[in-house]
Amino acid sequence: MTYKVVGNIKIDDQLYRFVNEDVIPGTGMTAEYFWQQYDLLLSEYQAENKSLLQERETLQQKINDWHKQNSGKEHSSEYVNFLKDIGYLEELTAPIEITTKNVDTEITNQAGPQLVVPVNNARYALNAANARFGSLYDALYGSDIISEENGATQGSSYNPVRGEKVVDYAKSFLDQALPLQDGSHKDVTSYSILEQQVVATTASKQVPLKTPSQFIGFNGTEEDPSSLLFLNNNNHLELQIDRNHPIGKSDLSGLKDVILESAITTIIDCEDSVTAVDAEDKVLVYRNWLGLMKGTLETTFEKDGKSITRKLNNDRNYTSPNGATLSLHGRSLLFIRNVGHLMTTDAILDEHDNETPEGIMDGMITSLIALHDLKKTNAFQNSRTGSVYIVKPKMHGSKEVAFTNSLFNRIEDILNLDRYTLKVGIMDEERRTSLNLKACIQAAKERTVFINTGFLDRTGDEIHTSMEAGAVIPKAAMKGSTWLNSYEKSNVQHGLNSGFQGKAQIGKGMWQCPT
Repeated sequence: MTYKVVGNIKIDDQLYRFVNEDVIPGTGMTAEYFWQQYDLLLSEYQAENKSLLQERETLQQKINDWHKQNSGKEHSSEYVNFLKDIGYLEELTAPIEITTKNVDTEITNQAGPQLVVPVNNARYALNAANARFGSLYDALYGSDIISEENGATQGSSYNPVRGEKVVDYAKSFLDQALPLQDGSHKDVTSYSILEQQVVATTASKQVPLKTPSQFIGFNGTEEDPSSLLFLNNNNHLELQIDRNHPIGKSDLSGLKDVILESAITTIIDCEDSVTAVDAEDKVLVYRNWLGLMKGTLETTFEKDGKSITRKLNNDRNYTSPNGATLSLHGRSLLFIRNVGHLMTTDAILDEHDNETPEGIMDGMITSLIALHDLKKTNAFQNSRTGSVYIVKPKMHGSKEVAFTNSLFNRIEDILNLDRYTLKVGIMDEERRTSLNLKACIQAAKERTVFINTGFLDRTGDEIHTSMEAGAVIPKAAMKGSTWLNSYEKSNVQHGLNSGFQGKAQIGKGMWQCPT
């Protein structure tokens, strides 16, 4: 590895050239300024980062010693008082309310799936970003929701028997999501628009929607629409109509597919799902994030003997019932997950040739890259409110959240961003954080946009923290355990009590069950 010396730091040559040549142009700042400021930032925050990690070790040693001396008392009042005495349990009685502003509607008003995808795989990252809208027909056809009974098997070629089951299931779903005033979508022979309302025609009559306000847009003509757009529980649903399509020509109404708004948000991950151990790996991570922020990320691959190029989806355009133009964001709203405080990297060394905190590097460089989105210089806008969404994992208690908040303040100053442009998602996945979640939210109440549980990390930290207390129950039994259910419920309650409604997300981590 070769390094470029800037002030007191040494920067890997690959990273240095990537930032200078690919990231900096278009941001409005010079490379010299950026690296000088990075040197100053590191001198301000590296020692505190190290001190916070040492506090983790000190607290853990005290907990280990207590368990060794007090076997069988881990749930006792003495244990609780001990955790308070050593500062592990924080007391915060006053009510709090987050004041986060300029947050996109995908976070404030829409509930839906949130994907996590490794940023070092461009194809996966693009798939996730483009998963904002997906085919209900395709999803049903490829899943076990549709049984293979009575000849409805899956195979290499299309099975019309299975296809009929898919359409029948989808129309039953429409009867729930978009109910007609009378009858079923299964009996509709055509859809049209009359006096700014959708009308479904059956063999005997014309029927409006039970809730006409669900209809918000269309393509084609009012007499013969090619698509109809609706809202259901604040998420979009589109009926696509084409009587010349292989599916549509066999459908009574010409319906060829039902498109559902699916992955509302996506965490582009630099952490858990990524293996990035050196500067070359990190440059790939940052390069793909840059492509997403500039809207230029593309990848070409072979599938079934064909060359396929994947890139970001365009926005989706419609005509509203009153004739105005309606545009929907065509891609999932992207968060970027930095690594936690623990990790260090040799991509940047300090004056003593020590590895430096990778979390600081992620914070600086991913935020620098996001300037391309904030400056609205491309057609593929991520945030429409001028925010950068950073997920910060594996923080222990409010001091570490406060450190992140302070670090983000400093990065905003360096990048000439308004205060609280950088939003934070707090991963509630360490025991010290979940026990002190209220204090953690308080420490970043002006920029918090989500709290999210994490079963695997949380159980792992529970085991690590209480290892000297004795054996733990098997993983399979944890799902129904009192502590896990309490943890999940507490996460929701703290979010609601802290004013998250209409301002931030309350997330639930995945439950992995490999098959």
